[in-house]
Amino acid sequence: MKNEIPISACSICGQQQQPSLLSEDGACQSCRIIVDTIRDHPERIRALWLLHRNEPILANLEKRSIDSEAELPDVLDGKRYRTVDRDRNKWYLSVSEVAGKPVEVFASTAFDRDHELQSRISNLTTITRLISLILRHISLGETLTFDKCLKQIQRSSRQKNDLPDMLYRVLSRYNLPRE
Repeated sequence: MKNEIPISACSICGQQQQPSLLSEDGACQSCRIIVDTIRDHPERIRALWLLHRNEPILANLEKRSIDSEAELPDVLDGKRYRTVDRDRNKWYLSVSEVAGKPVEVFASTAFDRDHELQSRISNLTTITRLISLILRHISLGETLTFDKCLKQIQRSSRQKNDLPDMLYRVLSRYNLPRE
């Protein structure tokens, strides 16, 4: 029976190596530079990942967590878009950004004084507030809670018994204190 040399695989490239040639984290000598770069220059790894995969690396872990929209800067970059609905009303959609990522959406129209549009506008405000809340969750890692959803729905109400007001009152029944 011959003395067989144990063989292990590099944890990065998978190349077979003698265990004595692998580092404590299982990387071969050739892959050590990758491990060192990850440790010492993670921004280079993020940039390479984004370049080759077209998505952030470990996106869920990279997001900074913010507790509320109050932590957003007072002034945000943004873009405004003009569009026309099927009734030929002009609408203006504004998208606020942080580091190029959308965090808020606003919609307005030149017909704000039209009584029939008031109901549509309060519904639109509800939609844009909730979308903004979701965007901050996706782009900034802001914690998404039931309380925050309720707050945005309540803030979008323009008058008693409009749809946002009714939604707020019904959904508030589910917002029980935690035990």
